[in-house]
Amino acid sequence: MDRDLTATFEASRPRLQAMAYRMLGSLTEAEDAVQETWIRLSGSDAERIDNLGGWLTTVLSRVCLGMLRTRRTRRKSRSSERIRHSRDSPQKRR
Repeated sequence: MDRDLTATFEASRPRLQAMAYRMLGSLTEAEDAVQETWIRLSGSDAERIDNLGGWLTTVLSRVCLGMLRTRRTRRKSRSSERIRHSRDSPQKRR
């Protein structure tokens, strides 16, 4: 990995973390999103990226939206499991 690319990413990290935190509302998830963005950058052909700041912002936004989508899906499946469980289990009578 190119040292200039690493330095540029590290210089962008505070901005990316702030953006991810605003989108996700969780510092832990924001850090995960920034890390995922780094992984995607390191796996890409960085020589072909004309605007690295714009690229990082776009990728981070997409990572965060994916995390929000997953969070919503998990929440829906948990609530449907609770509803299904409450229908299947016998109610206590007093």
